[in-house]
Amino acid sequence: MYSLAVLASVSFLLALILTPLCRNLSWRFGMVDRPDGLRKLHPSPVPRVGGVPLLLAYLGAFAVLLVSRLAATRFVEAGLPIAWKILPGAGLVFAVGLLDDIRGLRPWHKFAGQAVAAYAAFCAGVQVTAVGGLAMPPWLSLPISLLWLVGCSNAFNLIDGVDGLAAGAGLFATITILLGGLLTNNVTLALATVPLAGALLGFLRYNFNPASVFLGDSGSLTIGFLLGCYGVLWSHKASTILGMTAPLMALAVPLIDTGVAIARRFLRGQPIMSADAAHIHHRLLARGLTPRKTVLIVYAACGIAASLSLLGSVAQDQYRGLIIIVFCAAAWIGVQHLGYAEFGMAGRMFVAGAFRKHLNNHLAVRSFEEALVAAMTTEDRWTIICEACRTFGFTHAELELNGRRLKKILVDTNGSPVWNLEIPLVGDGHLRLTRCFGEPQVPTVLVPFAESLHKHACGAICAHSTGRHSATVGI
Repeated sequence: MYSLAVLASVSFLLALILTPLCRNLSWRFGMVDRPDGLRKLHPSPVPRVGGVPLLLAYLGAFAVLLVSRLAATRFVEAGLPIAWKILPGAGLVFAVGLLDDIRGLRPWHKFAGQAVAAYAAFCAGVQVTAVGGLAMPPWLSLPISLLWLVGCSNAFNLIDGVDGLAAGAGLFATITILLGGLLTNNVTLALATVPLAGALLGFLRYNFNPASVFLGDSGSLTIGFLLGCYGVLWSHKASTILGMTAPLMALAVPLIDTGVAIARRFLRGQPIMSADAAHIHHRLLARGLTPRKTVLIVYAACGIAASLSLLGSVAQDQYRGLIIIVFCAAAWIGVQHLGYAEFGMAGRMFVAGAFRKHLNNHLAVRSFEEALVAAMTTEDRWTIICEACRTFGFTHAELELNGRRLKKILVDTNGSPVWNLEIPLVGDGHLRLTRCFGEPQVPTVLVPFAESLHKHACGAICAHSTGRHSATVGI
């Protein structure tokens, strides 16, 4: 316990001393984060090299402990082999983040660096071998491990949008893993995490609202990567049933924010790696909360997730499933209260069968094109066009092409007001379709249907023209 106290105290003091020094150097060399009025809402430029004092405080605490020759030194020395193996990956992530802070990197360059770092950690033994008590085959362990480590790194990077948010969330997760290590008698894990907790606590002195220094990518990516590694090592000593579930809950808030961002961008058809202003903290700020209240609410969510994670670690097997259900329900309710329109609309569309209708409409357009190509006579082709128009809710169809005129009443409007859709055709002509106002919503397939008519209708009607210049069908 003395050794844990020494590690925590030294890292805390080093962070308190080194952070303002690095902040001042950052000002001198112009390494600051400038507000843009969109995603970066701080009123003035702020230094963004918080990862440097954090890493120095973390490593410096171990150096002091090794020099002191306290009782825990033997545990540190015993854990050094895997620590030295993890260090290259963590160093690479830190370097990628620092380079992005200084010069800026493309998203895929950052992702590639994180993937290489994650593979190095995997080779060092940071391997997800089971999830929820289910053993994972070796061929699946590699991609799952890489996904976990890269996901954790980016989760803390994405949530770093309000003063003190990412550092505080990292502190909650670090303390959770630290306590989890103590509960499972994993002294090496406890010794690895306690200096990170001390460093984050000391750094928060300058990073909490109003912040005088930011974590930067070098800090947020490194925190996420280290916590991802320690979460996997914690799972190795956790119960078989719990496995990776405990680390998932410990890092829940950043991971949920990342998952929600990916789902939102997928539903909107936006690039997954694009930036936006719709993360959890942005939604809370949009409700009129101050940055300080926003951070405190997220801290409360992190505390609840941490408590459930630790409770699951000590609970009996028959209660662990209930704890996971409670956690999932709480996460679902929390996301719902943030008011993401994408999920509500997607849910309503799913319940209302909109996806099935959309699929059937696209299949109907495809069948229409195939039938039009297969038809042998002009009358057959005109009939196919009219039936397709009736299927999509049109009441009248009128074709004029090269002096040839075809009309058909598809549905009696009973005098209801209508609107027209006119589709130009290749050649001198057009196809005019009529639809009533107040009818069920226009099918989303209307645009591809119109394009199909524009492409095929001219050839369909005129392919076997008899030379007559006008005709009226179904009047």
